[in-house]
Amino acid sequence: MRRTNVTGEATATGGEARTADGTGTTGEAEEPGRAGGPPITPPPHLDGPDRPGEPDGPDRPGEPQHPGHLHHRNRANGPNRRYWRAGFQRGRIELGHLVHNPKEMSGHLINVVVALALGGFVSRTVPGTQVPMTHLTIAGFAAYLLFQVGLLNLPQILVTEREEGALLRLRATPGGIPAYLVAKSVLVVVVALGTLAVLLGSAALLVDGPLPHGPGGWLTLLWVTALGLLAVVPLGAAIGAVLPNPREALALIMLPSMALLITSGAVFPITSLPVVVQKVATVFPLKWMAQGLRSALLPDAARAAEPAGSWELPTVALVLTAWAVIGFLLAVPLLRRATRRESGSRLTERHRKAEQNGAGAA
Repeated sequence: MRRTNVTGEATATGGEARTADGTGTTGEAEEPGRAGGPPITPPPHLDGPDRPGEPDGPDRPGEPQHPGHLHHRNRANGPNRRYWRAGFQRGRIELGHLVHNPKEMSGHLINVVVALALGGFVSRTVPGTQVPMTHLTIAGFAAYLLFQVGLLNLPQILVTEREEGALLRLRATPGGIPAYLVAKSVLVVVVALGTLAVLLGSAALLVDGPLPHGPGGWLTLLWVTALGLLAVVPLGAAIGAVLPNPREALALIMLPSMALLITSGAVFPITSLPVVVQKVATVFPLKWMAQGLRSALLPDAARAAEPAGSWELPTVALVLTAWAVIGFLLAVPLLRRATRRESGSRLTERHRKAEQNGAGAA
């Protein structure tokens, strides 16, 4: 009913309204278009999905695209651009820290020194060829350095920063995880390419090391390096997401990587190894990275030392691509899982255990 107050205004209390003199009228609102009701107002012109069966502007000749669609598209692309920009800025900052950190820089330069020492002490030639063994050793060690940056250095970085609470802070930051991954990719790629350039340049000057012959050799060096990094960096991220702590990370990764260095033919001809070992080595990316770099750095005569008597570049591309796909399929869910599992209580518990271990060691 609607009741009226002393001034004659109606108040809603039910289905009927009464005026001040007691007369009642029905409480139903008068519908538009009825006699005495408000006139029917035609709807405004509607575009696109609001008009059934008709598409947006460019698909309907003669009508421009509604500016709102461009606005929504720009809003969707805006965060992605911000993530990339923030990731590149963070990567540049981390590279600056690396360059100004003597301990970190010495770790990468020691690998170059070891490769040069091995190349300088080897004086014989590759069996069945006139190619110096130094060239094969430098080419194989170049592949191992790329492999090491992706599968050893990156997991240790991820585990260390997770222990310090970096992933927990990034989870609370809008776009923090995508920007973090972009930054780490920039760091790994620049470090890998810089280490490779220093190794090849210093080897050419100091131990008569190999360099690509002609544009074809440089092109092969470029795509094998890029595809090799794509094969090992996602794997390194996946490994870093599941390793328990930095102290165990080095032990769990270093021994298998050294075994692959020996069994993949990176520092001496793989044909000198047992056939079973050769077949096992073909499963892992390091063997194919080393073979691809040898094809770019060594003359064609060195093919005689390969198991198939050729560089097998299509197989190199196929195997490295397969590992890249496997790595991405593993890295994305494992990183998401590791990020979701991070919490303040877990971080506090890890710090407490670290303090206890440190006190016990002291």
